This record gives sequence, structure tokens and C-alpha cells, in this order.
Amino acid sequence: MSGGTTLREVNALSREEFVERFGSLFEHSPWVAWRAWEERPFGSVAELEAALRRAVQEASREEKLALIRAHPELAVPEGDLTPESEREQRSAGLDGLGEGERKEFLRLNRAYRERFGFPYVVCVREHTRDSILEDARRRLAGEREEEIENALGEIAKISSLRLRDMLEGDDGE
Repeated sequence: MSGGTTLREVNALSREEFVERFGSLFEHSPWVAWRAWEERPFGSVAELEAALRRAVQEASREEKLALIRAHPELAVPEGDLTPESEREQRSAGLDGLGEGERKEFLRLNRAYRERFGFPYVVCVREHTRDSILEDARRRLAGEREEEIENALGEIAKISSLRLRDMLEGDDGE
């Protein structure tokens, strides 16, 4: 781990401290960190990340759907954006859309939610505005079970990048 936090320190965190530290990796779903804590001690960052992913994989279907539904719609200025989501959407330029682009995002958000019952989730840091729109159109044609798996895969990417950011940005304060 870079910065001031070591795996020894992570492994020594109480469950509450661990959740406080890593609970924001998964949008409004600190239960993921709560469950991953049980797998301590972690021998590596990869083991920590695997424990977090396992917590999601072993969750009930209802919990997985709640995790997906906890994600915000894209390019919607009003809403309950976490600081992480706000930064990620800004990094993809979703805070500076023209009127036509904004309308297209809103149309796709609505169509996707109506078809699948949850928001379109994508790791925006791996995309541009145009590729997000293209991906949303493509995925809108999919089947619900496939989209549940796609959304969970995207959530895994998002959380992995957030974990790296957190650990790389850790200066021990």
C-alpha cells in the first residue's frame, strides 16, 4: 500500500473503523465493507479487494439489486450524488453536457430504468460521454439477467478504482 496506511493497520481496524474507511467504495452500501471485514487479516491489497467482491457475490439477489439501485442516474444534476460519484461523473464530462446530450442521457436513463427496474450503471472513468451513450444504447437491448450481471461487473470496476484512489491518496493523516 502506498502512503501511510499499511495492511497491518488495515487489519487492526475495528469493524466500525473499517466500514468508516472503506464503506464508501460501494455506493450507499456500507454493508459490503461490513461483511468483507470478516475475512481479515488481508495479506495483500488484492486479498482486500477480493474480500469486498466476495461480499457482493455472496449477497442475496435482493441485496445485489439494492446495491445496483443505490447508484445514481448519469448526468442528472439534482440527486443524491456521493462525492465519489460526483468526481467520477465530472471526470467524464457529464457535468458539462449540452442541452441535446442532456436530453439523450435523460431519455436513456428513463428507458433503461423502465426496462430493467434499476439505473444504468457504468464505470464512467473508463469511458467518454460518447462511449457511455453508445454503451447505454447497446445494453438497453439486453436481457434483465444479463444487465444485472453487467451492472455488478461495472460496480466491481468502480469500487476497484475507488480503492486504488483511496490507497494511493493515503498520506497517513
